[in-house]
Amino acid sequence: MRGEENISELCRREGIAASIYYGWSKEFLEAGKRRLAGDTARAATSGEVKDLRREAGALKEAVADLTLENRLLKKSMNGDGEDEA
Repeated sequence: MRGEENISELCRREGIAASIYYGWSKEFLEAGKRRLAGDTARAATSGEVKDLRREAGALKEAVADLTLENRLLKKSMNGDGEDEA
């Protein structure tokens, strides 16, 4: 990247085609530009998606439980069985 070494010599030494080097270099620089521009999005793996869906389900269940508990507590405090909104 700093130009300290000839690209063709580097590729020959590492056993890769120069076209592969230039492709990687271009991808690296483009990713850097996107990152500097604030684009931090990336594709999630299927495992990450499954974990997030599982977590979302658990959180929804917790909210439902807490909502029900809150309503029951309100009813017990009111004594008349009516919800106060």
